[in-house]
Amino acid sequence: MPDLKKLRKSFGYTQKDMANILGIKQNAYSSIETGKVSLTDRNKSLISEKLGVNKDWLNEIVDEPMIKVEGSFHLTAEPEDEPPLNPSRENIHLNKVISELKQTRPRIPYTAAAGSLTSAVEGITADQCEQIPRINIFPEYDFTIIIKGNSMEPKYEGGDEVACKRIDSTSFIQWGKVHVLDTAQGILIKRVYENGDKIRCVSYNSEYPDFSIDKSDIYSMSLVVGLIRL
Repeated sequence: MPDLKKLRKSFGYTQKDMANILGIKQNAYSSIETGKVSLTDRNKSLISEKLGVNKDWLNEIVDEPMIKVEGSFHLTAEPEDEPPLNPSRENIHLNKVISELKQTRPRIPYTAAAGSLTSAVEGITADQCEQIPRINIFPEYDFTIIIKGNSMEPKYEGGDEVACKRIDSTSFIQWGKVHVLDTAQGILIKRVYENGDKIRCVSYNSEYPDFSIDKSDIYSMSLVVGLIRL
C-alpha cells in the first residue's frame, strides 16, 4: 500500500481535501489511508491525474520519485468511463486549493527572458510572465522555464518545464549539475563545469559537442531543481 499519508502531507492537504479529490466521504478516505480499505485503480488514476503522482509509485513498483511531476498542478476532467464528480463539490475544492496556494512563481517565456532573465525574474517584465502556483514538492525555486530543442535528451525533452533556483552571493555553482544560463548567446540549459575564465557547457545528447562560454558573457545562472513533464 503506498504511503498516502506521506503524499497528503507533502501537498499540505487534510484527509477531507483528499476525499474531495476522490469524490468520496472523509471516513472512506481515512480507511484507505490507514490500509483498512484497498486503493482502487480508479482512485489511483484520480490521484495520478489530479496531483501529478507517479503511477509506478502508487502501484508500489518503485519507491521514488513519488512525484514526477508530469503535468501542471490542476484538476482534470473525469475519465469518460467513470461517473463525474459533482461539479459543485469540485469547484469548492478548486477554490480551496487556490486559496491555500497563495505563493506563485513566474513562468518565464523565452521572448521575455531573451536579453535578461534576471530582469524577468525580478519582475521588470512580470506582465509577460504567467504566474503559476508554487509546487511544494520541489525545493525552494524562483521561476520555471520551458525547454526547447533536444540537446538535453533523454533526461530533459523539448516541452519539459524546469523549476530553477537562481545562483547568487549566498549560494554556489554545483559543478556537473544542470543549470539554466542567461548568456549573450541566449538562454541555455546545460550541465556546467569550471574551465578557468570560461564555463564548459555539456549536453546529455551526444550529438551536441561541448562548448565553453566566457564568464563575462553570462548574465546569470540558475540551478535546475525540478522537472514538470506535460
